[in-house]
Amino acid sequence: MLQKRYQGFLATPCLWYKNSVFDLNQFEITSSSSKINFQIDESLRLGKYVERFVSFELAQHPNISVLAENIQILKDKITLGELDCLLLKDDQPIHLEIIYKFYLYDASVGNTEIEHFIGPNRKDALIEKLNKLKDKQLPLLHSKTCKPYLDRLNLRAENILQEVYFKAQLFLPYHNQDIQLQELNNDCVIGYYITRIDLADFEDCKFYIPTKKDWLIQPHPNVDWLNFNSFKTIATTYFESQFSTLCWVKFKNGALKKMFLVWW
Repeated sequence: MLQKRYQGFLATPCLWYKNSVFDLNQFEITSSSSKINFQIDESLRLGKYVERFVSFELAQHPNISVLAENIQILKDKITLGELDCLLLKDDQPIHLEIIYKFYLYDASVGNTEIEHFIGPNRKDALIEKLNKLKDKQLPLLHSKTCKPYLDRLNLRAENILQEVYFKAQLFLPYHNQDIQLQELNNDCVIGYYITRIDLADFEDCKFYIPTKKDWLIQPHPNVDWLNFNSFKTIATTYFESQFSTLCWVKFKNGALKKMFLVWW
């Protein structure tokens, strides 16, 4: 399962190219699916879990060396923030922030393509994350409080490039799947989302509801599929608790698809 999650992580594209969004530079790395040979704490939340994958991925590259990870920047015992990773790539120091997200397109939110993407439960919007990166997380490197941490590594903030490794899975509305993205990477679109009223369109399908960490995995047929009636009963509990979940759908012709079941 760990290997499948890692492969799913590697297969997820970055959310944009170069520095085309908010002038945030995407980290560029080419990786093959190496055999995972280390253990990850299964209690980690998904974001921290993905950071362990990135750590493993970086270690496979001879021109990259990790200097420090998860550096807590403290002032008077209060945490101001955290630097995800400091590394050398071809001897160039880089401060890397690592992000892996799931966003759904809702044209009723905001006025721009980026503002239209929100979290599955209508919070954690993409625009909020980008603003946090730009205004809080990246500037932390140049703060006075951060200088002693950099001094220990013989680094100077002005010599460090700042990049983001921002991967995402995007989902379009079930009834509007032809949207072509202009700012973000269309390759990140890997499914759609449905509401309660759309359920009837899937009567002939089978379903699987993966655990949160298995949201990383690319759908495959070797799982315990639910029939429509069983899935509908479970779906009702998600609707009533106002919680959206990712599902895999298997169609009659054997095709597999990721979709979100949303309560809103």
